[in-house]
Amino acid sequence: MTHASLFCKDHSEVLIKRSVNLSGHATSLALEPEFWAVLDRMAEGGSLAALIGGIDDGRGEQPLASACRVAALKWVEGRDAP
Repeated sequence: MTHASLFCKDHSEVLIKRSVNLSGHATSLALEPEFWAVLDRMAEGGSLAALIGGIDDGRGEQPLASACRVAALKWVEGRDAP
């Protein structure tokens, strides 16, 4: 399940903040709308939480938001992504 809200850090950068349940814990994730759009497309036929959970499982020490951006970029480029 996800919940979304919109916020601006400095009025020039709009981020959408969503809450996602990962391993039974609510986690907030703030990304640009363009990245959310790609992640939503990646999750078609499945849940966004499951997709982000897979990204979370493979991210190592990388911040979750960065790992999601990289996964979205790889997916758009046609490279392997969770």
